[in-house]
Amino acid sequence: MYSKTFLLIGILLIMFSCEKQPHYEHLTDYPVYEGSDLGFTYTESATHFRLWSPAAKEVRLKIYSSGNGDNLEATYAMKRAEKGTWTFSVSGNLKGKYYTYQVNQEGQWMQEKPDLYAVAVGVNGRRSMIVDLDETDPEGWDLDKRPALNNYTDIIIYELHIRDMTIHPSSGSGRPGKYAGLIETGTRSPQGLTTGLDHIKELGVTHVHLLPTFDHRSIDETRLNEPQYNWGYDPLNYNVPEGSFSSDPYDGAVRIKEFKEMVQAFHQNGIRVILDVVYNHTGETEDSNFNQLVPRYYYRQNEEGGFSDASACGNETASERAMMRKYIIESVQYWVKEYHLDGFRFDLMGIHDIETMNAVSEAVRAIDPSLFVYGEGWTAGASPLPQDQQAIKANTYKLNHVAAFSDDLRDGLKGSVFEHEEGGFVSQRAGLKESIKFGIVASTQHPQIDYSQVNYSKAPWAAEPGQTISYVSCHDNHTLWDKLEISNPTASEEERIKMHKLAETIVLTSQGVPFLHAGMEFLRTKQGVENSYNSPDSINQLDWRRKEKYKEVFKYYKQLIALRKNHPAFRMTSTAQIQAHLEFLPYEGENFLAYQLKNNANGDNWHTILVLLNGSGLNKTIELPDGEWTLVADGNQVNEQGLKSSSRVMTIPASTAFILKKD
Repeated sequence: MYSKTFLLIGILLIMFSCEKQPHYEHLTDYPVYEGSDLGFTYTESATHFRLWSPAAKEVRLKIYSSGNGDNLEATYAMKRAEKGTWTFSVSGNLKGKYYTYQVNQEGQWMQEKPDLYAVAVGVNGRRSMIVDLDETDPEGWDLDKRPALNNYTDIIIYELHIRDMTIHPSSGSGRPGKYAGLIETGTRSPQGLTTGLDHIKELGVTHVHLLPTFDHRSIDETRLNEPQYNWGYDPLNYNVPEGSFSSDPYDGAVRIKEFKEMVQAFHQNGIRVILDVVYNHTGETEDSNFNQLVPRYYYRQNEEGGFSDASACGNETASERAMMRKYIIESVQYWVKEYHLDGFRFDLMGIHDIETMNAVSEAVRAIDPSLFVYGEGWTAGASPLPQDQQAIKANTYKLNHVAAFSDDLRDGLKGSVFEHEEGGFVSQRAGLKESIKFGIVASTQHPQIDYSQVNYSKAPWAAEPGQTISYVSCHDNHTLWDKLEISNPTASEEERIKMHKLAETIVLTSQGVPFLHAGMEFLRTKQGVENSYNSPDSINQLDWRRKEKYKEVFKYYKQLIALRKNHPAFRMTSTAQIQAHLEFLPYEGENFLAYQLKNNANGDNWHTILVLLNGSGLNKTIELPDGEWTLVADGNQVNEQGLKSSSRVMTIPASTAFILKKD
């Protein structure tokens, strides 16, 4: 009798210990689950679910027949399992079904939400979907190969928004604004010029950078027949493609397959694909998927205990916490493995901690060392994360194979993005030569830079040139064309075109990784609108008729890109190479700058390349260094065979770049 009593007591104690809700003093006390099965694991006979929510009192799993509407099929009480997780297995074939979780936290049922680890969702991303991912692979997917890449400095990035590229009637697209439209071949403008994918290929860039194409919340996918627009920097489901670009946002499998088809087509055309990722904040705060399933954990708190807000979007994620770091790392790994992506651009990367960004770089490079990671080396506001731990621009040298944007070069060329009327080096503003030189050497250590005179950075921040993104414009702020018009109101169109070409010439001949804003090659305008994140198509779309109007500009940029690709001197792979082979020449003039790439830099077949940059409003006459020089670029065209042989004395027109060679 006693033995039976003790046995019963023992069983009750075990049951009690299994069901007892654990107590945690701090969010950082939460246990870390290191398994790889968070989300769902599908087989034809059963589907297993696992959710991490350590402080939850209860968790419900709900199964639906559709991604929206009143069609609940079953509700299950999940079971507490190891390391803060909850599990449940449902028998039968659930492929094509949808599911949500609901967490009871401190006696209160939180909102019903999709799985944080969802890989497919229904319309508007409110329910997760159970899919067989193998069935979403397009034909030949297992044979898909990313185009060859030897060095990061060989990269030339083209930043685009999927809708912008094809939504204007002049694109000639049969699937405007969609994944399928972006990869159509044979599309032409009304004047018969290439558009879309054929245009990108003709231009010669190596990588396309897609503005956020994961599932974001601003676009109502049930009303796609109505005008809607958003850049997508308001994350909802991180591991799922955006539905509004697909042919059917209601079926979660369709967007997956069409995204893969898009990547596959780019690869087949020799172009790699980079995804713009926004792990630094979520589109919602209190009501976000993260906060409703694991309250407060995934976010940083301010001194008052509320949400800190370095993103200026209402919250900032806590990448230094183990499960958030795990989430980010596993997310990028998933995009690489499942979608064959070739790199990531991190929005407001400065919000993330250095350790996490290095872990991200290590994780993706372990899959393929040619994958490229870069981001914005700043925050949008103050963060409780100590500055020496932030992945900001000044700490880039602490990052391993991670690059940052050079706002030093950007604003040095065209003027501050915060002072709209302010000009830059290309529009005669004085005092910016050292900032331009700093950009030319890709933010690295160089003995001829006076760092005290650089506009923002007073010390080199890139350990190697592949850590610097050289650019003058992107989706943010005014287009370069609009900025030049605002800051040079009395200049003629011809004068502004010369400024535009000078700025982009400097970007495409600087060391580092050049980055181009889609449409800049035909002087893209947003009609003067700066922050066009939710402006209509009329503001954001690419008007392909401009390619004909400014065809000489397009041709020049195409030739410049070819020049860079043909001559490794413009893309040296190390700081030591730059120090040894790039020499600034001591010409006078506030807005005149000259340098040479000497001694067959980086194995170039030209012995010396001379770059002359006249940012002043006056012609500049100089005496060239000794030797027989051939002019190969004059601001209007590029000809590697030579435009003309040069005499010892040369005049460089106002707002113009000359490039010469010596064999």
